[in-house]
Amino acid sequence: MSSPPQARSIKRCAVVGGGIIGVAVARELTNKLDGAQVTLYEKEDRLAGHQTGHNSGVVHAGLYYEPGGLKATLCRRGVGLLQEFCAARNLPYDACGKLVIAQTPEESRRLDNIFARATANGVPGVRMLSAGRIGEVEPNAVGLSALHSPETAIVDYAAVTNALADDVVAAGGQIRLGQEVTSLEQQGRGVVVRTKDSGEHYDLVVACAGLQSDRLAEATGEPRTPRIVPFFGQYFLLGDEARDKVNGLIYPVPDPRHPFLGVHLTKRIDGEMMLGPNAFISFGRESYSWKDFDARDVLDYALFPGFWNFARQNVPSAVREFQTVISKKKFIREAMRFVPALEGAKVVPGTRGVRAQAMNGDGSLVDDFVISRRRDTVLVRNAPSPGATSSMAIAEYIVQQALQP
Repeated sequence: MSSPPQARSIKRCAVVGGGIIGVAVARELTNKLDGAQVTLYEKEDRLAGHQTGHNSGVVHAGLYYEPGGLKATLCRRGVGLLQEFCAARNLPYDACGKLVIAQTPEESRRLDNIFARATANGVPGVRMLSAGRIGEVEPNAVGLSALHSPETAIVDYAAVTNALADDVVAAGGQIRLGQEVTSLEQQGRGVVVRTKDSGEHYDLVVACAGLQSDRLAEATGEPRTPRIVPFFGQYFLLGDEARDKVNGLIYPVPDPRHPFLGVHLTKRIDGEMMLGPNAFISFGRESYSWKDFDARDVLDYALFPGFWNFARQNVPSAVREFQTVISKKKFIREAMRFVPALEGAKVVPGTRGVRAQAMNGDGSLVDDFVISRRRDTVLVRNAPSPGATSSMAIAEYIVQQALQP
């Protein structure tokens, strides 16, 4: 009878990427590998500098995802871990609740399907509301029906990331800021992590490179596709006079004809109320203003057939999103479909994020988490929403897979 496979001997491991998923993975490695040296590389001079620090701060409850799928499983697990961590570290966590509001009979039918998924996923407290009961949750909101998720919450993901990093350092791990990884080279055993200045050998490497994930995957010898195509999302902040017209989060029902959700209302952990985001092609993977243009990034998707397949298939969506890009009034009118009391409200530009959208060669968007392994390297190829919510659960999943023989 053969002996069972032995667990891998890992003394030195590296994580590439200082967003919330990368830092959560580094923390999980310090927890699971007693005595091992854990090093995290981040090319910026701070953690959470990109998607983690530019998102809405929503802790998703798991309403939309296919029951039993990776997203649903890791989201529900991630919510619990995140809530426990915030409580233990005294970080703000506000279960402000969320309404998904249907405005047409067809949207009401789709909302019933979302409710069935949410129930199957074990989302606590979720319930359907008739038009007359929407005001019990959001007095200024209107619609034909709504799904109420009372435990959908908001946090400060940058603060959570830095608290996770404190645990890494306290456990003896290293965080190297300003260190851009250029390639990962598989050796006979282990991987050499190369930066512009040096190379170091590790027994295990986990790459959580977000907006640069496809490029780093290609640098390891993996296929470039799915390709990252960047889409920016602009938020506006409601003026003080209108901020109290919304209590929590108000979302539209997802429309299968459009790849992105559309404008919604989101309370922020500091009390601000955000409108947005829209979604339109970005002039760079890390372009956070109109002035930022990266020719390499633009050429990357302009020469990618999948992008043009996507564009041809989504002309109506592009028109819808472009209207909210060029017109602040159109942006507000979208929000007024749910909260008419916002008419005349003042808004100012808020944060702008860039979504690392993974796209296949046929133009289809990659929806689920994609985590692949290449010998001694684990690559996070796609971690869309609810990636931040699921970060600690994703870390558990990755480390469990990575430690397999």
